Amino acid sequence: MTALRLERLTLSRFRNYEALDWRPGARLVVIAGANGSGKTNLLEAVSLLGTGRGLRGAATATLARGGQGAWAVAARLAVDGERFEVATGTDPEPPHERRVFRLDGAAPRSQAEIAARVATAWITPQMDRLFGEAASGRRRFLDRLAAAVEPAHARALAAWETAAASRRRVLAEGGDAAWLAGFEEAMARHAVAVTAGRMALARELNAALAAGAAAPFPVVRLVLDCAIAAALGGEPALAVEEGLRAALVGARAADRASGSASVGAHRADLRIEDAASGLDAAMASTGEQKAMLVGIVLGHAAVVARSRGMAPLLLLDEPLVHLDAGRRAALFATLRGLDAQALMTGTEAGEFAPLADAAALFACAGGGLSPAPFPTVPRAW
Repeated sequence: MTALRLERLTLSRFRNYEALDWRPGARLVVIAGANGSGKTNLLEAVSLLGTGRGLRGAATATLARGGQGAWAVAARLAVDGERFEVATGTDPEPPHERRVFRLDGAAPRSQAEIAARVATAWITPQMDRLFGEAASGRRRFLDRLAAAVEPAHARALAAWETAAASRRRVLAEGGDAAWLAGFEEAMARHAVAVTAGRMALARELNAALAAGAAAPFPVVRLVLDCAIAAALGGEPALAVEEGLRAALVGARAADRASGSASVGAHRADLRIEDAASGLDAAMASTGEQKAMLVGIVLGHAAVVARSRGMAPLLLLDEPLVHLDAGRRAALFATLRGLDAQALMTGTEAGEFAPLADAAALFACAGGGLSPAPFPTVPRAW
């Protein structure tokens, strides 16, 4: 299977890095260092090579060193021996709020060109809260997975959000009927497209997990709790769109008062459950939840590879936290067998010693990276 490879990463005034020119040089890479040394910042920079707001979801203007000024992230990537360069950052001239891209040194015609060339998947410690947080966090998680498989999903979601915001503004200003009708038509159309994308991702990922794509991690099932999805299960898409338009028209007064749409793509929730027992992941232990997340991300990487013909970059921030010795060993064995390049972080290099024969280790400190040897004796788990 063809896989995306990061060959070189260059940072300029990004987070705590004044300047960095780094060549990972291996398929499996471990970045070890103390908390606050910049390990996650490095993975965030790589995540920003694709479209979207990266693994932290941070605002563009906050990414510069010291929180002000311009910043830039550039990389040389390769797929099946074919090299290309991607760069992103802010305009050099103030106010440094608009993010721009370059593909092989030229401005792309659209961000779709970037999305078609770069695919990433990640785990972060913040994702450990996924099962207990509000539905909005699970929707963002699902939409990110869906967009990695089908980049058009992100465009449909952005179009829905734009139409919803416009309708909300017109309602607040008194509600011109012609304008409202146009925005409601767009909301209905894009809500159906977004929901169809979510349904497709859940279906494909569930099938991959059931087929063992994340073995030996727990097999989970993604269930979309969504009125639009339920309607699409029994009606043609055009009929569902018409129903949504009618519902939005009927809810104008209530939506003006509440400041939000009564129906739409923002009303969905994602439930994750153990495929064997049906147990909701929210009821599982912290360790089991982390194992489920690892399984989802590994299964998703397999779906991306199959659908796009290219295994994504895996960004695993503190992946060993909450995993017991058996699950850590299983993760290492799985990573050895994957085609995907994986960048991993941890505070203790010794925890990754079982990968010493297959991975490159870099010490992270003082806004820089330096090659380092693995400890000869693995840290006791």
